[in-house]
Amino acid sequence: MAIHFEWYETPVAPHQPEEKTLHARISFNGKTDTAQLRKKIQERCTLSETDVVAVLDALSRVMGEELADGRQVHLDGIGYFHPTLTCTEIIKEDTKQKNAKVRLKSIKFRADKKLNSSVGEVKVQHVKHNEHSSRLSPEEIDRYLTEYFSTHRFMTRADFQKGCGLLRNTAMNHLRRLVAEGKIKNIGLRMQPIYVPLPGYYGVDAENAIDQ
Repeated sequence: MAIHFEWYETPVAPHQPEEKTLHARISFNGKTDTAQLRKKIQERCTLSETDVVAVLDALSRVMGEELADGRQVHLDGIGYFHPTLTCTEIIKEDTKQKNAKVRLKSIKFRADKKLNSSVGEVKVQHVKHNEHSSRLSPEEIDRYLTEYFSTHRFMTRADFQKGCGLLRNTAMNHLRRLVAEGKIKNIGLRMQPIYVPLPGYYGVDAENAIDQ
C-alpha cells in the first residue's frame, strides 16, 4: 500500500506574485476504526479483546480527566496531547467578563519520534479525484455575490463555500480577501461570521446597507 496524494494549488495573498505553486495533500486511503484497532492489538498481546476494550475505554476517560485539568499527556511511543483554548469573541483590555468568554478549542497532538520511526519509509502514489475547489476568478466571484445579495441580506461561510463550489480553506481565503478589499464585512462573531456587503458593492448602496 501507499499514501495517496493529490496536487493542490497553493493559495497566495493578493499582493504576492501571481506565479502558481503546488503542494501535495493526502487523500486518505480509507479509515481504521476502533473495532479494527482492538482486534489488531489483541492479536499482538496476551489480552483478550474484551480486556483491550476495557483498557482503551479507561485510557480515554483518564486522558480526558488529565486534559481537563490543563495537563499535557504523554503516551510513550505515541506522542503528546494537550488542550488549546479559544475565545468566543474578540477580547480587548476593557472587555467585560473576559474569563467567561474562554472555551476549549481542541486537543492537539504531537507524535513521538518512536511513532514516526515505526511508520518507517513509506511509498506515495499520486491519485486524481474530484474534490478540488472550483477555479473561480475574483471577477467570477464578484458576479456570484452580486446575484446572491440581490435576494439575500446575509451570507455565511457555508453559503459562500457551497455556492462557489469551494473547499473550506479556499472559501476562507477568498472571504478574508474580500474583507481586506472592503467589499464585505463580518457582523457576526469571529468564530461564527456573518457577512454583509459594504456600500458600493454587489448592488448595495449607502441607503440599504446594513449598519452594524
